[in-house]
Amino acid sequence: MKKVLAMVSAILVVGGTSAYAADTTAKQPNIAVVNVQQLFQQSPKIADLNKQLQNKFKSRQDKLVAAQKTLQDELDKFKKDSATMAEKDKTALQNKISDDQAALSKDAAAFQQDLSKEQNKIMKNVLAQLNDIISSIAKKSGYVMVLDSQAVIFAAEGADITKQVSKDFDSK
Repeated sequence: MKKVLAMVSAILVVGGTSAYAADTTAKQPNIAVVNVQQLFQQSPKIADLNKQLQNKFKSRQDKLVAAQKTLQDELDKFKKDSATMAEKDKTALQNKISDDQAALSKDAAAFQQDLSKEQNKIMKNVLAQLNDIISSIAKKSGYVMVLDSQAVIFAAEGADITKQVSKDFDSK
């Protein structure tokens, strides 16, 4: 039984390979490449989205930087004055520093989480737009496949559609 299954599998593989070979000799698939990394680095639209994101989170970032400076000032004061401080004052300052460190850590984690969430939302939207544009260009131009150029070792000059994708993306 195993021999029969192996024989049938071999016949199907050989038959499928020869059918594919016959099909490809008649018509070579039209494949394009796009440099997604270049799109992200050079797109004015992406730069604008990054600027908007920075502006949205700037005030929170400035508050975190100010809190971090205040905490550092408290630590410096503690190191400088702890030898001459009364035990009660020393303990109070240690507790304040500890509370401020905990609050700063909590605020920084919330900031990072909110920033990451917003970045992911923007990235998802951008990638959806790029996929739509690439699909549209591929259909219009008769490409059967579009690959990221970072994953391709060689592609003919005419196969790169990055400029066309970039133009369409930045115009929307």
